[in-house]
Amino acid sequence: MDYTHLGRTGLQVSRLCLGTMNFGDVTDEATSFRILDEALEAGINFIDTADVYGTEQSPDIKQGTGLCEEIIGRWLEQGDRRNQIALATKVYQPMGPGPNDRRLSAYHIRKACEDSLRRLKTDHIDVYQMHHIDRHTPWEEIWQAMEILVQQGKVLYVGSSNFAGWDIATAQSAANERHFLGLVAEQSLYNLAARTVELEVIPSCRHYGLGLIPWSPLAGGLLGGVLKKAANGRRARPALAKRIEQHRVQLEAYEGLCEDLGETPADVALAWLLQNPIVTAPLIGPRTVEQLKDALRATTVSLSDDTVRCLEEIWPGPGGEAPQAYAW
Repeated sequence: MDYTHLGRTGLQVSRLCLGTMNFGDVTDEATSFRILDEALEAGINFIDTADVYGTEQSPDIKQGTGLCEEIIGRWLEQGDRRNQIALATKVYQPMGPGPNDRRLSAYHIRKACEDSLRRLKTDHIDVYQMHHIDRHTPWEEIWQAMEILVQQGKVLYVGSSNFAGWDIATAQSAANERHFLGLVAEQSLYNLAARTVELEVIPSCRHYGLGLIPWSPLAGGLLGGVLKKAANGRRARPALAKRIEQHRVQLEAYEGLCEDLGETPADVALAWLLQNPIVTAPLIGPRTVEQLKDALRATTVSLSDDTVRCLEEIWPGPGGEAPQAYAW
């Protein structure tokens, strides 16, 4: 496993980040433990979760239960594992029925952090990420709350997720005024089939020194060889089946190219992200140990310039970075 710095920090993390959203939902605790064991054995030292991950949310109040964090906490109790990993979790989503059980008020940030620490059975979070932008809370309040957590040693670094480019710029400007490190990483939807972040989020990350952690690197399974799986008798979920029909021509070209390369479509999709210098680590979310082992091979796949050009012809981006992508 190769390692790289998380953005402009001195922290080195593995080129794949283990996402745990399926833990406690589609993946039971015993299988979750095996996935975590295999990931650590393979050299993955970057584990990502969120307070809201776990069982399906209540249809009435739509709040998280913290089950995924609890599973990871029970795994961390088994041996000297905590000091071998960089642990990331998130704050923002509803964790209770009350009006202050969500978003990024100082009130909720403090309580959410304490609750995550308790569930994770640790005394600190390495990367505490804002799960979404909160335009109803001023940055002065958010950064003051985060600074307190850093001063207390409960949080080491702060990250974001699903931020726009101008959200990153605004956050960093406010942090700089306070002489605070601010954001060190951004989690964004990014894959061959979803490249909007190339307009402004990626340029913002590069300018401010944030590492990019792409989520859904396989586009919800679309880039994982769906046509071949369908030919072998596997039925796709209804939502995915609809997307397959929308992109059938592209998928035929894509899977054909991967076959010519002798690589799986999933490995090619991950390798394409890994060759982007702004990408720290794609966020993989295996439901089984086998899926984890399959994803590990992507770190050894190298794509030629000609192959990258072919991929970008099949899955064109927005035309470059803003504003050149849409203005002279």
